[in-house]
Amino acid sequence: MTDDLAYGTLETTEGRPTLRFELALAYPVQRVWQAVSTPEELRCFFPGAADWGPAKGESIDLGGATLEITEVRPPHRLAWVMAGQPQSFELHPDGTGCRLVFVHVIDDLPAAQTATGWQTYLSRLEPHLAGGHLSDEDAHRHWREIHEAYAARFGVDPEPGRRWADQHLPAVSA
Repeated sequence: MTDDLAYGTLETTEGRPTLRFELALAYPVQRVWQAVSTPEELRCFFPGAADWGPAKGESIDLGGATLEITEVRPPHRLAWVMAGQPQSFELHPDGTGCRLVFVHVIDDLPAAQTATGWQTYLSRLEPHLAGGHLSDEDAHRHWREIHEAYAARFGVDPEPGRRWADQHLPAVSA
């Protein structure tokens, strides 16, 4: 596994640490918009998918956490705030396909662990669009390697992510 497979970046947005992921997809904007905005489809690849319209100003209780939709511009932008942290999908035409940009302002979340988690879930989008399914187990198969690449690239302590992996992922067989 190379560092190139850890494709997210850590940036600063208005003084806050922000993860950014860009994916080139061989599907038109309209199809990808359907996948990222329709709860039934979102559940196939995205963690904690909400039952939303989505409509600007809509507020959804997710069992103790509140998600508020802040922007809806079909089929190009969907933004929300969850636990005080802005997140968004942006879709841009790119030839016959599109470029998806996912952004999450992470504040004090562990950057490498959070980036690896998002990359793991975003890896499930393309198989979904193709009419298939990437299991949670298969999506997490290279979690540890990707996490180490992010920790090295971001220059952050890898231990929080290692502890999470030891508690939540199957043991690595030798």
